[in-house]
Amino acid sequence: MSMQAPDTSIAREFVQFAVEAGVLRFGEFTTKAGRLSPYFFNSGLFDDGAKLMRLGEFYARRLLSSGLEFDMLFGPAYKGITLAAAAAIEFGRRGRAVPFAYNRKEAKDHGEGGVVVGAPLRGRTVIVDDVITDGASKRASVDLLRRGGAEPVAVLIALDRQERGGAADNLSAGSAVEDFVRDYGFPVLAVATLADLLDYLDSDADPELAEHADAVKRYRERYGT
Repeated sequence: MSMQAPDTSIAREFVQFAVEAGVLRFGEFTTKAGRLSPYFFNSGLFDDGAKLMRLGEFYARRLLSSGLEFDMLFGPAYKGITLAAAAAIEFGRRGRAVPFAYNRKEAKDHGEGGVVVGAPLRGRTVIVDDVITDGASKRASVDLLRRGGAEPVAVLIALDRQERGGAADNLSAGSAVEDFVRDYGFPVLAVATLADLLDYLDSDADPELAEHADAVKRYRERYGT
């Protein structure tokens, strides 16, 4: 199963929202892989209730637009916890009580114990997070869900950087998202992609940001899929 392309109207709205919220920034940033990137997406800056409420709306709209059937949401510690909760709240606002759960980094040995908090793991489960960098937390989540008796059916993320891993002179064949889809056979649903970001920069939506378009294009030509 391949990745499902974002809904273009949702993607454009989301990119504009991320820029206005200061979550998506342009300039020169060093990535975790040591690359000099012309843009930076920091989901930790969705840092107040209004932003989280809007973010949850985008997640819910993207999941609904996919047509995917699901029973619950799961948020990998730590960022995924808040993101899955925000999406679940939006579904509740829409009249659907979607169960959600998340994991602890370390097992708790008192109280209810265990590493999973929230609704019992069951049924078709969507893993909710911000991005896929190396896919490690999502792969661990798949294993945890399957051990708990749930069936992971998709990963829902905010932004797909569409970027290949590896050293500059030895890039991987696919992006982290593509590698994940290849290994697990279920879709990664992104609210927006790097291509959507470029479309936004090339539009007349924000002329002040247009100057960053060429740098982002060069970066994608070098590292993109």
